[in-house]
Amino acid sequence: MNDLSLLSNPPLLPREKIQQLGAKALSNEELLALILGSGTQNCDVFELSRRLSNFLSSAATVPTVESLLKIRGLGKVKASQVLACLELSARYILSDKTVAVKTPEDLVARLSYLKFEPQEHLVLVSLDSANSVIRVHELTTGLANQTPVHPREAFVRAIEDRAVAVIFVHNHPSGNTEPSPEDYGITRVLCAAGKIIQIPVIDHIIVGKKGFTSLCRETPEIFESNL
Repeated sequence: MNDLSLLSNPPLLPREKIQQLGAKALSNEELLALILGSGTQNCDVFELSRRLSNFLSSAATVPTVESLLKIRGLGKVKASQVLACLELSARYILSDKTVAVKTPEDLVARLSYLKFEPQEHLVLVSLDSANSVIRVHELTTGLANQTPVHPREAFVRAIEDRAVAVIFVHNHPSGNTEPSPEDYGITRVLCAAGKIIQIPVIDHIIVGKKGFTSLCRETPEIFESNL
């Protein structure tokens, strides 16, 4: 590609890009640039977005205004805008909106708040016949490296929801999403219980600061059915 073609087809700005290609086409920095709207006298919006993205990517907890103000160039107004977006996202993630789950990524995006939790949380997602989310239930909160659950407590919410299938999700506060022997053990127990009561477990997802692991993708033979 020569310089003339670059001049005739300049890269899209974030606002143009989201309108033409959708939000998923934007990088984290571009999405943050849209939220911030503008930079400062000494820092343009894209540099400020890069700093903010780096900060959020390495954050161990949900940020506060005070922690965001440590980012050079970010003032109270823009820090408040960022926090408002994060809070709204969390509220909609945990809402009862009907959301179809076609891949593990669809669910991970809506439960990303788990990666900030300092203790393990086990979450049950109940699904209808179209794999749409009925409800999201937090079942247990454990220690930094374990959260025990009994199948009876695990499935009572699914039965109340009249779920057709369920997905379990829990976080690893260490950030390492590699399944432990205990993770495989409880998954086998939950899948066996689901088979008995005819509410199949179609995945067990582990969330961490740097990504996630789908046990169904890793060991599909454990599961009666999958996404």
